[in-house]
Amino acid sequence: MSMKNAMQFLDIKREEPAVEKAEVRIYTYDEIYSNFPADKASEQAGRCLNCGNPYCEWKCPVHNYIPTWLDLIRDGKIIEAAEMSHKTNSLPEICGRICPQDRLCEGACTLEDGFGAVTIGSIEKYITDEAFRLGWKPDMSEVIRTDKTVAIIGAGPAGLACADILTRNGVKAKIYDKYSRIGGLLTFGIPPFKLDKNIVEKRKEILEGMGVEFILNTEVGKDIDFQDIYDSHDAIFLGMGTYKPMKGNFKGENLEGVHEALPFLISNINNELKIDSDLISMKDKKVIVLGGGDTAMDCNRTSIRQGADSVKCVYRRDEENMPGSKKEVKNAKEEGVEFMFNYQPIEIVGEDKVEGIKVVKTKLGPPDAMGRKNPIILKNSEKIIPADKVIIAFGFQPSPSEWFKNYNIETKDNGLLKIDNEYLYQTTNDKIFAGGDMTRGSDLVVTAVFEGREAAENILDFLEI
Repeated sequence: MSMKNAMQFLDIKREEPAVEKAEVRIYTYDEIYSNFPADKASEQAGRCLNCGNPYCEWKCPVHNYIPTWLDLIRDGKIIEAAEMSHKTNSLPEICGRICPQDRLCEGACTLEDGFGAVTIGSIEKYITDEAFRLGWKPDMSEVIRTDKTVAIIGAGPAGLACADILTRNGVKAKIYDKYSRIGGLLTFGIPPFKLDKNIVEKRKEILEGMGVEFILNTEVGKDIDFQDIYDSHDAIFLGMGTYKPMKGNFKGENLEGVHEALPFLISNINNELKIDSDLISMKDKKVIVLGGGDTAMDCNRTSIRQGADSVKCVYRRDEENMPGSKKEVKNAKEEGVEFMFNYQPIEIVGEDKVEGIKVVKTKLGPPDAMGRKNPIILKNSEKIIPADKVIIAFGFQPSPSEWFKNYNIETKDNGLLKIDNEYLYQTTNDKIFAGGDMTRGSDLVVTAVFEGREAAENILDFLEI
C-alpha cells in the first residue's frame, strides 16, 4: 500500500459526485447523483485520517470497515475494497445511495467539524458499482454445502441480508415474497431517482448466482400455506416489514383526494416499471404532503415529477427536528417544494372531496422520552391551506399476519414481534426467527440489513452449523 499523506484533507476539500440540476431532474426519474471517476474517488478517499478509534465505524449500524476500504480505494484496489465492504454489509451499493450518512458515518467523521466529512456514502456506492462493472462476484469456492434449508418470508433488506449470510455458510435459502420483484420497499417504496431499480435487480442476480432461490408473486397464507413452508424447512426467518400506515385520526381523512404515502409511491413505481396498475397522479394539482420523514420527502419529490401545480410539505416541528435526511430536504427544496414548518394539521376540509387542510401554528416545548421536542399548539392560530390532493406520510406500524397466532408467534402490545429467546432474533416459536422493521418498528434500511445478518448468525447456531 502506498504512503499516505495524513494532511491531505488540508489541501483537498470535500467533494460529492456531480448532481443533475434541479431544473432538469424534475422531468425524469433517473438517479440524480453520478458516480465519482476513479481519480476523484481515490482523491476523496485519501482525505481519511485513519483515526485510531474510527467514530464512523461505530456510528454505522453494520460497523463497516470504513477506513480500510477507503485506503484500498485510495490505492485503486476496487476488488479488494468490494470484498472488504461485503464482510459487514450485504447491500453496500444500496446503503451507499439511501443511507442518511449525514446522521451516521459522515456525521461522526472527525473532519465533519471544520473541514467537511469524507464522502463515505458516495465512495461506498462507487466501490460496488465499479466492482460489478469489472465482473466481481462473491467467491463461493470454499463454501461447504450442508443439507439444511431456511425459508425467508420477505425479500426486503432484512431477508436479503439473512439469505446472504446463510448461503455463505452452506445453508440453502429460499425467499418468498408477494411482489413480482425483490426488494420490498427498496423497489416499490423508494423512488427511482434515489435508487435505480436495476441496482436491486443486479443484487438479485448476484444472490441467485450464490445459490439463493426466490419464489415471487407468492403471498404466504394466501398463495401458499405457511404449514407447507414450516414442514419443509429447518428454520424460518420473517422479514416482512411494516406496511400499515399511521393515521392522523382527524376529520376528513376519508375524503376523495386523500392518499396514503405507500399506495401513492407504489402506483408511481409500477407505472415506471410498466406494471399494470392505476396511477395515482398529482398532475396539475395543489398537493399537500403531511409528514417530515424520508417517506414524506419521497412523496414531495415524486409529486413534483408528476407535474403537480404546487407541493407544500406541512410538518409540526421545525426543520432542525425533522426525522428525514437533511440531503433529501435540500433536494426537495431545490426541486420546488415549499416547506411549512411548525404547522400541525387538525382537519382535512371539504364536502365530497379535498378542498384544503386546516392547521394550527406550533412552537416547540420540552423534549419527549425520545429526546425530541414536543410541539405545543398556539391559541387562535388556525388557518386553512387550499389543496386538491393530500398525501399522508406519518410512517408505518406493524401489520402481523393472521396465521401468526396458529404458530405461537407472539407480538407485543404494539404489534411488533417478540424476539430474543434462547437465541437472539428467535421468536416465541423456536423454529422461527425475525428481524428488521417487524421487530423494531420502521427504521433504516441499513438497520434491517444488520438485523438480517445477525439473525442469520443465530440461525446457524440454532442449526448447529
